[in-house]
Amino acid sequence: MAVIAVIDYDMGNLHSACKGLEKAGATPKVVDSAREIAIADAVVLPGVGAFDPAVQHLRSRDLVSPIQDAIASGKPFLGICLGLQILFEGSEEGTEPGLGIIPGVVRRFRSEPDLTIPHMGWNQLHFTQPHLSLWQNLGESPFVYFVHSYYVDPVDTSVRAATVTHGTQEVTAAIARDNITAVQFHPEKSSTAGLQMLANFVSTIRATVAV
Repeated sequence: MAVIAVIDYDMGNLHSACKGLEKAGATPKVVDSAREIAIADAVVLPGVGAFDPAVQHLRSRDLVSPIQDAIASGKPFLGICLGLQILFEGSEEGTEPGLGIIPGVVRRFRSEPDLTIPHMGWNQLHFTQPHLSLWQNLGESPFVYFVHSYYVDPVDTSVRAATVTHGTQEVTAAIARDNITAVQFHPEKSSTAGLQMLANFVSTIRATVAV
């Protein structure tokens, strides 16, 4: 059976992420060491909270290189919320450098009249990579659950897999490049649509392991 490493760095809602993966038919394993990441078949990087403490915790636990190595090896990788943002080079939320795996920065929503920040609640996705395996069997423009004040702004816009509109601002809601998929919303809190996404991710892992 495929092993999915869910990385513990004191910044993720691990229970919700693991429960969502279990409902999708997987057996996730919470890990916090380079060895456990290296032997896993796939990696999930969840995250809730602020940018600087997140990257500080990853570095203090010597988890940056193992994450980079896992991605370079071609393992399926899923980042969730803050786990998306820290893949980038930096954030307007703090001063720490990110992992730099995806060129670009994390930006704060611009203030607008009547715009609520953080962007919290259900909103619709617009797929910009409609044939991405994560989106299979979802239908058009599914609703998913967001909680964020910052969004990623990739240098290469072709990595955008989905966008979302909050106020007048259309921003990146998900990215995909090679074996990396990462989302700003919380699939584990997104009801049927989110469960389908996690099931799609699990299917990708099984296909990769079978090869």
